[in-house]
Amino acid sequence: MSFEGPLNFLLPEDLAAQMGQRAQARRLAANLSRKTLSLRSGVPASTLRKFETSGAIGLVSLLQVAQALECLDEFTQVFAPKSIKSIEDFVAPVRQRGTR
Repeated sequence: MSFEGPLNFLLPEDLAAQMGQRAQARRLAANLSRKTLSLRSGVPASTLRKFETSGAIGLVSLLQVAQALECLDEFTQVFAPKSIKSIEDFVAPVRQRGTR
């Protein structure tokens, strides 16, 4: 098994907590209260508080918050197809479903 890109030693829970902290920083930089962000995003203020303190949030709510904070475009690369780097990548058969 080969890995591409930089190594990441963060656990998913750590990454989620960092995302919550960055969302809070972005909200504060925009001079928004949780109540105002709640109104703009449609996500309850209690969910925003939980997200900012623990990183816990549902995917749709996360995307709604990202849209309200004007950073939804940053999610467009999640699960994007890998770029072709060699002729083998180009001619390799595309698997329709996993067998592992």
